[in-house]
Order: sequence, then structure tokens, then C-alpha cells
Amino acid sequence: MNLYLIRHTKVDLKPRVCYGQTDVDVANTFLSEAESIKKQIESIHFDRIYSSPLKRCKKLSEYLFTDEIIFDKRLMELNFGKWEMQDWDKITGSEYQEWMNNFIETPCLDGESFRELHKRVSSFIDSINSNNNNNNNNIAIVAHGGTIRSILTYLNNHDLKDAFNTDVDFGEVIKIKRATN
Repeated sequence: MNLYLIRHTKVDLKPRVCYGQTDVDVANTFLSEAESIKKQIESIHFDRIYSSPLKRCKKLSEYLFTDEIIFDKRLMELNFGKWEMQDWDKITGSEYQEWMNNFIETPCLDGESFRELHKRVSSFIDSINSNNNNNNNNIAIVAHGGTIRSILTYLNNHDLKDAFNTDVDFGEVIKIKRATN
């Protein structure tokens, strides 16, 4: 089984804004970015297609694919709670320091921890593994940077603290070959 992890395109926000699960729209560069992604995967037949339901992923998955898309909330980005839509440079306080010191276990203010995101993402990966009847050779997953890092961490058996050592650019396609059960 081959997993194709596809990060959404750039978003319509100024840089350095925390947006996590806020349903922000895509940037005006969407068409050119989406076309570039489409060219990378156009020769591949996908047996299943999954996407985060957030607008930036939904628009991309609907642009790339004409087959059925399964929208799964477990693929959503980290919930940053009260920090959503704030400038990262203006997020301060003891809760922020605690989160910065241990983002794995400490939830964002009224949000979730990286472990909580990882738990739902791992559940998603386990469900597609258990539903794979060996007829699903190529699976596309359109998701977010944090979600994709979590998937990579899970599949490669890496420590969660190392998840952000991997860059995942907007519009990047990452292929992972998995042994079938």
C-alpha cells in the first residue's frame, strides 16, 4: 500500500498567524499550486481518497480528485483553542510557556496537546490499515502540516518530540510505502 500525504496549499492569511482548526480559505495562488500538485499525481490511480473537512483541504481534494472523497475529522489540524487567529508573536503567558516547554502533553489554552492530535491521527491510520483489503494500493490523504507530521511520526516509529524536525511545505506530496497486513 502506498500512502500519498498531500499538504494543503497556502492560506489566505498574513504570515505568523496561528490558525489550526479555524476554517480559513486558500490564498489567491491556489490554482497554480493545485495544478502543480495535480501534475505530480496525475498518472496515479487512487483506490481511496481521504481529506480533512476544513476548507483549505476540502477545496484541494475536490480540485485534485473526481472520485469519492472521504472527509474525516481526525485529519484536522491541531486545535489551538484561544490562540487561534492570533499573531504568534502576541501569544504570551504562563499557559503558552508551559505549552512551549512540553507541547506533546500540554494542551493549548482551551485547545489540545500534540499527543491528543496524534491519538486521533493514529486512530485514523489504524482504521485505514484494518479496512485495507489489499485492493487499496494507492491512498491519498489531503491534510495539514501537523497532521502529516503526526502520520510520519507514527508510521516511522519516531518519538513525538521529533515530529517538527520534518519540514512539510504547502502543497508538498510525500509518498510512504507501507507493507500490507
